[in-house]
Amino acid sequence: MTDTSKLIEGRTGSWEIVLGLEIHAQVASNAKLFSGAAVGFGAAPNAQVSLVDAAMPGMLPVINRHCVEQAVRTGLGLKAQINLKSRFDRKNYFYPDLPQGYQISQFKDPIVGEGEVVVERDDGSTFTVGIERLHLEQDAGKSLHDQDPNATYVDLNRAGTALMEIVSRPDMRSSEEAAAYVKKLRTILVYLGSCDGDMEKGNLRADVNVSVRRPGAELGTRCEIKNVNSYRYIQQAIEYEARRQIEIIEDGGKINQETRLFDPGKLETRSMRSKEEAHDYRYFPDPDLLPLVLDPAWVKEIQDSLPELPDAKKARFQSQYGLSAYDAGVLISERAKADFYEAAAKDRDPKLTANWVTNDLAARLSAAGLEFDASPFGPAVIAELTGLIQDNVISSKIAKDVFERMWAGEGGPKEIVEKQGLQQVSDTGALEAIIDQLIADNPGQAAAVKEKPQAIGWFVGQVMKATAGKANPGTINQLLRSKLGG
Repeated sequence: MTDTSKLIEGRTGSWEIVLGLEIHAQVASNAKLFSGAAVGFGAAPNAQVSLVDAAMPGMLPVINRHCVEQAVRTGLGLKAQINLKSRFDRKNYFYPDLPQGYQISQFKDPIVGEGEVVVERDDGSTFTVGIERLHLEQDAGKSLHDQDPNATYVDLNRAGTALMEIVSRPDMRSSEEAAAYVKKLRTILVYLGSCDGDMEKGNLRADVNVSVRRPGAELGTRCEIKNVNSYRYIQQAIEYEARRQIEIIEDGGKINQETRLFDPGKLETRSMRSKEEAHDYRYFPDPDLLPLVLDPAWVKEIQDSLPELPDAKKARFQSQYGLSAYDAGVLISERAKADFYEAAAKDRDPKLTANWVTNDLAARLSAAGLEFDASPFGPAVIAELTGLIQDNVISSKIAKDVFERMWAGEGGPKEIVEKQGLQQVSDTGALEAIIDQLIADNPGQAAAVKEKPQAIGWFVGQVMKATAGKANPGTINQLLRSKLGG
Protein backbone atom coordinates (compact mmCIF):
# COMPACT_ATOMS: atom_id res chain seq x y z
CA MET A 1 0.00 0.00 0.00
CA THR A 2 1.38 3.39 -1.02
CA ASP A 3 2.01 5.95 1.74
CA THR A 4 0.14 9.01 0.43
CA SER A 5 2.20 11.34 2.64
CA LYS A 6 5.23 10.63 0.42
CA LEU A 7 3.52 11.38 -2.90
CA ILE A 8 4.44 14.39 -5.02
CA GLU A 9 1.65 16.35 -6.67
CA GLY A 10 2.17 17.16 -10.32
CA ARG A 11 -0.05 19.00 -12.79
CA THR A 12 -1.79 15.75 -13.78
CA GLY A 13 -2.01 13.97 -10.43
CA SER A 14 0.11 12.22 -7.81
CA TRP A 15 3.51 10.64 -8.33
CA GLU A 16 5.64 8.30 -6.26
CA ILE A 17 9.45 8.45 -6.09
CA VAL A 18 11.29 5.12 -6.16
CA LEU A 19 14.87 5.17 -4.89
CA GLY A 20 17.73 2.72 -4.77
CA LEU A 21 21.29 3.57 -3.72
CA GLU A 22 24.71 2.23 -4.55
CA ILE A 23 27.09 3.19 -1.75
CA HIS A 24 30.81 3.21 -2.47
CA ALA A 25 32.62 2.79 0.85
CA GLN A 26 36.41 2.90 0.93
CA VAL A 27 37.72 -0.09 2.83
CA ALA A 28 39.64 0.82 6.00
CA SER A 29 43.01 -0.61 5.03
CA ASN A 30 46.63 0.55 4.99
CA ALA A 31 47.20 -0.94 1.53
CA LYS A 32 45.33 -1.17 -1.75
CA LEU A 33 43.16 -4.05 -2.94
CA PHE A 34 45.68 -5.69 -5.26
CA SER A 35 49.00 -4.05 -4.36
CA GLY A 36 51.05 -3.08 -1.33
CA ALA A 37 50.92 0.65 -2.11
CA ALA A 38 49.90 2.86 0.81
CA VAL A 39 46.43 4.33 1.16
CA GLY A 40 46.02 7.77 2.67
CA PHE A 41 44.50 11.21 2.16
CA GLY A 42 46.54 14.29 1.34
CA ALA A 43 49.67 12.72 -0.15
CA ALA A 44 51.46 14.46 -3.02
CA PRO A 45 50.13 13.45 -6.47
CA ASN A 46 51.29 10.01 -7.58
CA ALA A 47 53.21 9.44 -4.34
CA GLN A 48 51.25 6.28 -3.45
CA VAL A 49 51.40 4.33 -6.70
CA SER A 50 52.90 0.90 -7.27
CA LEU A 51 53.77 -0.65 -10.64
CA VAL A 52 50.57 -2.70 -10.34
CA ASP A 53 48.45 0.45 -9.83
CA ALA A 54 50.08 2.08 -12.83
CA ALA A 55 49.39 -1.05 -14.94
CA MET A 56 52.98 -1.52 -16.01
CA PRO A 57 53.44 -4.51 -18.37
CA GLY A 58 53.75 -7.87 -16.64
CA MET A 59 52.45 -6.64 -13.30
CA LEU A 60 49.99 -9.06 -11.64
CA PRO A 61 47.41 -8.28 -8.94
CA VAL A 62 47.62 -10.01 -5.54
CA ILE A 63 44.52 -9.91 -3.33
CA ASN A 64 44.76 -8.08 0.02
CA ARG A 65 43.45 -10.53 2.67
CA HIS A 66 42.56 -7.69 5.07
CA CYS A 67 40.26 -6.07 2.48
CA VAL A 68 38.48 -9.40 2.00
CA GLU A 69 38.07 -9.68 5.79
CA GLN A 70 36.59 -6.17 5.94
CA ALA A 71 34.07 -7.03 3.21
CA VAL A 72 33.02 -10.19 5.07
CA ARG A 73 32.79 -8.22 8.33
CA THR A 74 30.53 -5.67 6.63
CA GLY A 75 28.34 -8.37 5.12
CA LEU A 76 27.88 -9.99 8.53
CA GLY A 77 27.04 -6.59 10.03
CA LEU A 78 24.34 -6.16 7.38
CA LYS A 79 22.88 -9.61 8.21
CA ALA A 80 23.75 -10.64 4.68
CA GLN A 81 24.62 -13.90 2.98
CA ILE A 82 28.39 -14.48 2.81
CA ASN A 83 29.26 -16.26 -0.42
CA LEU A 84 32.04 -18.74 0.31
CA LYS A 85 33.01 -18.68 -3.35
CA SER A 86 33.20 -15.50 -5.40
CA ARG A 87 35.26 -14.24 -8.30
CA PHE A 88 36.69 -11.04 -9.74
CA ASP A 89 35.79 -9.75 -13.18
CA ARG A 90 37.18 -7.17 -15.54
CA LYS A 91 34.83 -4.26 -16.20
CA ASN A 92 36.11 -2.77 -19.43
CA TYR A 93 35.88 0.93 -20.16
CA PHE A 94 38.28 3.68 -21.13
CA TYR A 95 39.01 6.67 -18.94
CA PRO A 96 42.30 8.61 -18.62
CA ASP A 97 42.66 7.87 -14.89
CA LEU A 98 42.06 4.12 -15.35
CA PRO A 99 45.52 2.97 -16.48
CA GLN A 100 44.59 -0.69 -17.09
CA GLY A 101 41.71 0.21 -19.38
CA TYR A 102 39.49 -1.90 -17.13
CA GLN A 103 38.43 -2.01 -13.49
CA ILE A 104 38.75 -5.19 -11.43
CA SER A 105 35.31 -5.65 -9.85
CA GLN A 106 32.80 -8.41 -9.13
CA PHE A 107 29.80 -8.97 -11.36
CA LYS A 108 27.91 -12.27 -11.28
CA ASP A 109 29.52 -13.75 -8.17
CA PRO A 110 29.96 -11.10 -5.44
CA ILE A 111 31.49 -11.81 -2.05
CA VAL A 112 28.29 -10.80 -0.19
CA GLY A 113 24.70 -11.51 -1.18
CA GLU A 114 21.33 -10.39 0.18
CA GLY A 115 20.93 -8.62 3.52
CA GLU A 116 18.91 -5.84 5.11
CA VAL A 117 19.14 -2.63 7.12
CA VAL A 118 16.42 -1.41 9.50
CA VAL A 119 16.27 2.40 9.39
CA GLU A 120 14.57 4.79 11.78
CA ARG A 121 12.72 7.87 10.53
CA ASP A 122 12.69 11.18 12.42
CA ASP A 123 9.28 10.35 13.91
CA GLY A 124 10.61 7.10 15.43
CA SER A 125 8.93 4.76 12.91
CA THR A 126 11.13 2.32 11.00
CA PHE A 127 11.44 0.88 7.50
CA THR A 128 13.61 -1.88 6.07
CA VAL A 129 15.93 -1.49 3.09
CA GLY A 130 16.95 -4.69 1.34
CA ILE A 131 20.61 -5.12 0.42
CA GLU A 132 20.97 -6.78 -2.95
CA ARG A 133 24.73 -7.36 -2.85
CA LEU A 134 28.09 -6.10 -1.67
CA HIS A 135 31.08 -6.52 -3.90
CA LEU A 136 34.73 -5.53 -3.79
CA GLU A 137 36.30 -3.43 -6.53
CA GLN A 138 39.24 -1.13 -7.10
CA ASP A 139 38.89 2.64 -7.36
CA ALA A 140 40.10 4.68 -10.31
CA GLY A 141 42.55 7.58 -10.16
CA LYS A 142 41.65 11.25 -10.44
CA SER A 143 41.82 13.59 -13.42
CA LEU A 144 42.92 17.14 -12.58
CA HIS A 145 41.61 19.73 -15.01
CA ASP A 146 42.69 22.90 -13.20
CA GLN A 147 46.49 22.53 -13.27
CA ASP A 148 47.05 23.64 -16.87
CA PRO A 149 44.74 25.39 -19.38
CA ASN A 150 45.88 23.09 -22.17
CA ALA A 151 46.29 19.73 -20.43
CA THR A 152 44.67 17.32 -18.00
CA TYR A 153 46.87 15.86 -15.28
CA VAL A 154 46.28 12.45 -13.73
CA ASP A 155 46.85 11.52 -10.07
CA LEU A 156 46.87 7.75 -9.52
CA ASN A 157 47.04 7.82 -5.70
CA ARG A 158 43.46 6.50 -5.47
CA ALA A 159 43.93 3.98 -8.30
CA GLY A 160 43.59 0.49 -6.89
CA THR A 161 42.17 1.61 -3.54
CA ALA A 162 39.72 -0.99 -2.21
CA LEU A 163 36.03 -0.11 -2.36
CA MET A 164 32.96 -1.93 -1.16
CA GLU A 165 29.97 -1.22 -3.39
CA ILE A 166 26.81 -1.80 -1.37
CA VAL A 167 23.77 -2.03 -3.63
CA SER A 168 20.31 -1.56 -2.13
CA ARG A 169 16.96 -2.60 -3.47
CA PRO A 170 14.61 0.22 -4.60
CA ASP A 171 12.92 0.29 -1.18
CA MET A 172 13.03 4.03 -0.40
CA ARG A 173 10.24 6.43 -1.26
CA SER A 174 11.45 9.88 -0.21
CA SER A 175 14.64 11.94 -0.04
CA GLU A 176 14.38 11.84 3.77
CA GLU A 177 14.34 8.03 3.74
CA ALA A 178 17.37 7.93 1.43
CA ALA A 179 19.37 10.25 3.71
CA ALA A 180 18.31 8.28 6.80
CA TYR A 181 19.42 5.03 5.11
CA VAL A 182 22.87 6.43 4.27
CA LYS A 183 23.26 7.72 7.85
CA LYS A 184 22.36 4.32 9.29
CA LEU A 185 24.63 2.47 6.87
CA ARG A 186 27.50 4.84 7.66
CA THR A 187 26.99 4.29 11.40
CA ILE A 188 27.13 0.50 10.95
CA LEU A 189 30.32 0.71 8.84
CA VAL A 190 32.06 2.95 11.39
CA TYR A 191 31.03 0.64 14.27
CA LEU A 192 32.44 -2.32 12.32
CA GLY A 193 35.65 -0.45 11.56
CA SER A 194 35.42 -1.41 7.89
CA CYS A 195 35.16 2.19 6.61
CA ASP A 196 35.84 5.51 8.34
CA GLY A 197 32.72 7.03 6.76
CA ASP A 198 34.42 10.34 5.91
CA MET A 199 32.17 11.78 3.22
CA GLU A 200 34.16 15.00 2.84
CA LYS A 201 37.21 13.03 1.70
CA GLY A 202 35.07 10.89 -0.61
CA ASN A 203 35.55 7.75 1.49
CA LEU A 204 31.79 7.24 1.48
CA ARG A 205 29.75 8.40 -1.48
CA ALA A 206 26.44 7.48 -3.06
CA ASP A 207 25.15 6.84 -6.56
CA VAL A 208 21.43 7.57 -6.33
CA ASN A 209 18.99 5.84 -8.68
CA VAL A 210 15.81 7.90 -9.09
CA SER A 211 12.61 7.05 -10.95
CA VAL A 212 8.99 8.15 -10.66
CA ARG A 213 5.72 6.37 -11.26
CA ARG A 214 2.02 6.65 -10.64
CA PRO A 215 1.14 5.04 -7.27
CA GLY A 216 0.98 1.27 -7.71
CA ALA A 217 2.19 1.35 -11.33
CA GLU A 218 5.18 -0.47 -12.82
CA LEU A 219 8.63 0.92 -12.09
CA GLY A 220 9.61 3.87 -14.26
CA THR A 221 12.87 4.49 -16.13
CA ARG A 222 15.61 5.41 -13.69
CA CYS A 223 18.43 7.90 -13.86
CA GLU A 224 21.58 7.50 -11.79
CA ILE A 225 23.10 10.51 -10.03
CA LYS A 226 26.81 9.80 -9.49
CA ASN A 227 29.10 10.45 -6.54
CA VAL A 228 26.94 12.42 -4.12
CA ASN A 229 28.88 12.90 -0.91
CA SER A 230 26.64 14.55 1.70
CA TYR A 231 23.23 13.85 3.22
CA ARG A 232 21.98 17.28 2.22
CA TYR A 233 23.15 16.89 -1.39
CA ILE A 234 21.51 13.45 -1.58
CA GLN A 235 18.17 14.99 -0.59
CA GLN A 236 18.53 18.00 -2.87
CA ALA A 237 19.57 15.86 -5.85
CA ILE A 238 16.60 13.50 -5.38
CA GLU A 239 14.07 16.31 -5.02
CA TYR A 240 15.31 18.11 -8.14
CA GLU A 241 15.59 14.94 -10.23
CA ALA A 242 12.12 13.68 -9.29
CA ARG A 243 10.57 17.03 -10.26
CA ARG A 244 12.53 17.05 -13.53
CA GLN A 245 11.28 13.59 -14.46
CA ILE A 246 7.66 14.37 -13.53
CA GLU A 247 7.68 17.53 -15.67
CA ILE A 248 9.10 15.65 -18.67
CA ILE A 249 6.47 12.89 -18.44
CA GLU A 250 3.61 15.32 -17.87
CA ASP A 251 4.74 17.26 -20.96
CA GLY A 252 4.44 14.06 -23.00
CA GLY A 253 8.14 13.17 -23.06
CA LYS A 254 10.01 10.05 -22.02
CA ILE A 255 12.79 9.57 -19.49
CA ASN A 256 16.08 8.45 -20.99
CA GLN A 257 18.08 6.09 -18.81
CA GLU A 258 21.27 8.01 -18.19
CA THR A 259 23.95 8.92 -15.69
CA ARG A 260 23.72 12.43 -14.26
CA LEU A 261 25.77 14.66 -11.96
CA PHE A 262 24.46 16.92 -9.18
CA ASP A 263 25.56 20.56 -9.17
CA PRO A 264 25.27 21.76 -5.55
CA GLY A 265 25.78 25.37 -6.63
CA LYS A 266 22.78 25.38 -8.97
CA LEU A 267 20.88 22.68 -7.02
CA GLU A 268 20.23 20.74 -10.21
CA THR A 269 21.29 17.54 -11.96
CA ARG A 270 22.76 17.53 -15.44
CA SER A 271 23.39 14.79 -17.97
CA MET A 272 26.79 13.10 -17.88
CA ARG A 273 26.37 10.18 -20.28
CA SER A 274 23.80 7.63 -21.41
CA LYS A 275 23.54 4.82 -18.88
CA GLU A 276 25.59 1.80 -19.81
CA GLU A 277 24.25 -1.71 -19.45
CA ALA A 278 26.31 -4.66 -18.21
CA HIS A 279 27.04 -5.86 -21.74
CA ASP A 280 28.59 -2.48 -22.61
CA TYR A 281 31.34 -3.16 -20.09
CA ARG A 282 32.12 -6.60 -21.60
CA TYR A 283 32.54 -8.22 -18.19
CA PHE A 284 34.59 -11.40 -18.09
CA PRO A 285 36.43 -13.26 -15.30
CA ASP A 286 39.85 -11.75 -14.58
CA PRO A 287 42.35 -14.36 -15.83
CA ASP A 288 45.02 -13.12 -13.39
CA LEU A 289 42.96 -13.87 -10.27
CA LEU A 290 41.75 -17.24 -9.03
CA PRO A 291 38.21 -17.53 -7.65
CA LEU A 292 38.06 -16.37 -4.03
CA VAL A 293 37.22 -19.32 -1.76
CA LEU A 294 36.58 -18.60 1.94
CA ASP A 295 37.05 -21.03 4.82
CA PRO A 296 33.77 -21.27 6.83
CA ALA A 297 35.82 -21.41 10.06
CA TRP A 298 37.46 -18.07 9.14
CA VAL A 299 34.06 -16.50 8.48
CA LYS A 300 32.92 -17.79 11.89
CA GLU A 301 35.98 -16.17 13.52
CA ILE A 302 35.05 -12.84 11.94
CA GLN A 303 31.44 -13.27 13.07
CA ASP A 304 32.57 -13.90 16.64
CA SER A 305 34.78 -10.79 16.60
CA LEU A 306 32.01 -8.36 15.57
CA PRO A 307 31.45 -5.46 17.97
CA GLU A 308 28.08 -4.59 19.48
CA LEU A 309 26.23 -2.91 16.60
CA PRO A 310 24.03 0.23 16.78
CA ASP A 311 20.62 -1.46 17.13
CA ALA A 312 21.79 -3.80 19.88
CA LYS A 313 23.58 -0.96 21.69
CA LYS A 314 20.47 1.25 21.53
CA ALA A 315 18.31 -1.50 23.04
CA ARG A 316 20.88 -2.08 25.79
CA PHE A 317 21.15 1.64 26.62
CA GLN A 318 17.38 1.76 27.05
CA SER A 319 17.23 -1.31 29.29
CA GLN A 320 20.48 -0.90 31.23
CA TYR A 321 20.42 2.87 31.75
CA GLY A 322 16.68 3.54 31.56
CA LEU A 323 17.13 6.03 28.72
CA SER A 324 14.39 7.04 26.31
CA ALA A 325 14.53 5.74 22.74
CA TYR A 326 15.42 9.27 21.61
CA ASP A 327 18.33 9.73 24.05
CA ALA A 328 19.66 6.24 23.32
CA GLY A 329 19.41 6.92 19.58
CA VAL A 330 21.37 10.17 19.84
CA LEU A 331 24.09 8.54 21.93
CA ILE A 332 24.63 5.51 19.67
CA SER A 333 24.63 7.58 16.45
CA GLU A 334 28.44 7.72 16.75
CA ARG A 335 30.50 4.96 18.28
CA ALA A 336 32.92 7.42 19.91
CA LYS A 337 30.00 9.25 21.54
CA ALA A 338 28.47 6.01 22.82
CA ASP A 339 31.81 4.87 24.26
CA PHE A 340 32.34 8.28 25.88
CA TYR A 341 28.90 8.14 27.47
CA GLU A 342 29.35 4.64 28.89
CA ALA A 343 32.64 5.61 30.51
CA ALA A 344 31.18 8.84 31.94
CA ALA A 345 27.97 7.18 33.20
CA LYS A 346 29.75 4.59 35.35
CA ASP A 347 28.49 5.06 38.96
CA ARG A 348 26.67 8.25 37.89
CA ASP A 349 23.07 9.20 37.14
CA PRO A 350 22.52 7.86 33.57
CA LYS A 351 20.00 10.53 32.50
CA LEU A 352 22.03 13.41 33.94
CA THR A 353 25.14 12.11 32.20
CA ALA A 354 23.24 11.69 28.91
CA ASN A 355 22.09 15.31 29.11
CA TRP A 356 25.63 16.62 29.60
CA VAL A 357 27.09 14.42 26.85
CA THR A 358 24.40 15.06 24.21
CA ASN A 359 23.74 18.73 24.97
CA ASP A 360 26.53 20.82 26.53
CA LEU A 361 29.55 18.78 25.46
CA ALA A 362 28.18 17.83 22.02
CA ALA A 363 27.33 21.47 21.25
CA ARG A 364 30.81 22.65 22.25
CA LEU A 365 32.55 19.93 20.25
CA SER A 366 30.41 20.63 17.18
CA ALA A 367 31.13 24.37 17.34
CA ALA A 368 34.85 23.59 17.53
CA GLY A 369 34.63 21.07 14.67
CA LEU A 370 35.73 18.22 16.95
CA GLU A 371 34.57 14.62 17.33
CA PHE A 372 34.10 12.91 20.69
CA ASP A 373 37.36 11.02 20.38
CA ALA A 374 39.12 14.40 20.11
CA SER A 375 37.39 15.99 23.12
CA PRO A 376 39.77 18.23 25.16
CA PHE A 377 38.68 16.38 28.29
CA GLY A 378 37.65 12.79 28.74
CA PRO A 379 34.72 10.91 30.29
CA ALA A 380 36.26 11.02 33.77
CA VAL A 381 36.06 14.82 33.79
CA ILE A 382 32.35 14.81 32.87
CA ALA A 383 31.81 12.14 35.54
CA GLU A 384 33.54 14.41 38.07
CA LEU A 385 31.24 17.30 37.10
CA THR A 386 28.02 15.25 37.30
CA GLY A 387 29.25 13.81 40.61
CA LEU A 388 29.42 17.32 42.04
CA ILE A 389 25.81 17.89 40.97
CA GLN A 390 24.63 14.55 42.37
CA ASP A 391 26.38 15.20 45.70
CA ASN A 392 24.74 18.65 45.92
CA VAL A 393 28.14 20.37 45.95
CA ILE A 394 26.99 22.59 43.06
CA SER A 395 23.66 23.25 41.41
CA SER A 396 22.92 22.49 37.76
CA LYS A 397 23.02 26.22 37.06
CA ILE A 398 26.46 26.64 38.63
CA ALA A 399 27.60 23.52 36.75
CA LYS A 400 27.02 25.41 33.48
CA ASP A 401 29.47 28.09 34.62
CA VAL A 402 31.94 25.44 35.77
CA PHE A 403 31.71 23.73 32.38
CA GLU A 404 32.47 26.98 30.53
CA ARG A 405 35.50 27.52 32.75
CA MET A 406 36.59 23.92 32.10
CA TRP A 407 36.34 24.50 28.36
CA ALA A 408 38.41 27.67 28.72
CA GLY A 409 41.15 25.58 30.30
CA GLU A 410 40.86 26.85 33.88
CA GLY A 411 41.15 23.33 35.32
CA GLY A 412 39.01 20.38 36.39
CA PRO A 413 35.53 20.68 37.94
CA LYS A 414 36.57 20.28 41.60
CA GLU A 415 39.53 22.60 41.17
CA ILE A 416 37.36 25.32 39.63
CA VAL A 417 34.62 24.98 42.27
CA GLU A 418 37.13 25.28 45.12
CA LYS A 419 39.15 28.10 43.51
CA GLN A 420 36.07 30.19 42.66
CA GLY A 421 34.16 29.39 45.87
CA LEU A 422 31.20 27.99 43.91
CA GLN A 423 30.13 25.38 46.45
CA GLN A 424 26.38 25.19 46.89
CA VAL A 425 24.98 26.65 50.11
CA SER A 426 23.05 23.86 51.87
CA ASP A 427 23.47 25.19 55.43
CA THR A 428 19.84 25.34 56.61
CA GLY A 429 20.71 27.81 59.34
CA ALA A 430 22.19 30.36 56.93
CA LEU A 431 19.36 29.88 54.44
CA GLU A 432 16.67 30.13 57.18
CA ALA A 433 18.05 33.48 58.25
CA ILE A 434 17.80 34.83 54.72
CA ILE A 435 14.27 33.41 54.25
CA ASP A 436 13.03 34.77 57.60
CA GLN A 437 14.29 38.23 56.67
CA LEU A 438 12.61 38.06 53.26
CA ILE A 439 9.26 37.03 54.81
CA ALA A 440 9.47 39.81 57.37
CA ASP A 441 10.27 42.41 54.69
CA ASN A 442 7.58 41.14 52.25
CA PRO A 443 4.45 40.16 54.22
CA GLY A 444 2.20 40.74 51.19
CA GLN A 445 4.19 38.32 49.03
CA ALA A 446 4.19 35.79 51.87
CA ALA A 447 0.41 35.98 52.22
CA ALA A 448 -0.01 35.58 48.47
CA VAL A 449 1.65 32.16 48.58
CA LYS A 450 -1.29 30.76 50.58
CA GLU A 451 -3.69 31.89 47.81
CA LYS A 452 -1.37 31.15 44.92
CA PRO A 453 1.23 28.42 45.70
CA GLN A 454 3.27 29.15 42.55
CA ALA A 455 4.05 32.58 44.02
CA ILE A 456 6.68 30.79 46.11
CA GLY A 457 8.92 31.06 43.04
CA TRP A 458 9.48 34.75 43.80
CA PHE A 459 11.02 33.85 47.17
CA VAL A 460 13.20 31.15 45.56
CA GLY A 461 14.53 33.73 43.13
CA GLN A 462 15.28 36.21 45.92
CA VAL A 463 17.17 33.62 47.99
CA MET A 464 19.21 32.59 44.91
CA LYS A 465 19.96 36.27 44.30
CA ALA A 466 21.04 36.79 47.92
CA THR A 467 23.40 33.78 47.71
CA ALA A 468 24.77 34.64 44.25
CA GLY A 469 23.09 31.51 42.86
CA LYS A 470 24.87 29.18 45.27
CA ALA A 471 21.89 28.10 47.37
CA ASN A 472 20.60 24.54 47.04
CA PRO A 473 17.22 24.92 45.28
CA GLY A 474 15.84 21.78 46.95
CA THR A 475 16.71 23.04 50.42
CA ILE A 476 15.23 26.48 49.65
CA ASN A 477 11.93 24.98 48.50
CA GLN A 478 11.73 22.71 51.53
CA LEU A 479 12.32 25.58 53.98
CA LEU A 480 9.91 27.93 52.20
CA ARG A 481 7.10 25.37 52.16
CA SER A 482 7.53 24.67 55.87
CA LYS A 483 7.34 28.39 56.63
CA LEU A 484 4.77 29.57 54.06
CA GLY A 485 2.73 26.44 53.46
CA GLY A 486 3.12 26.76 49.66
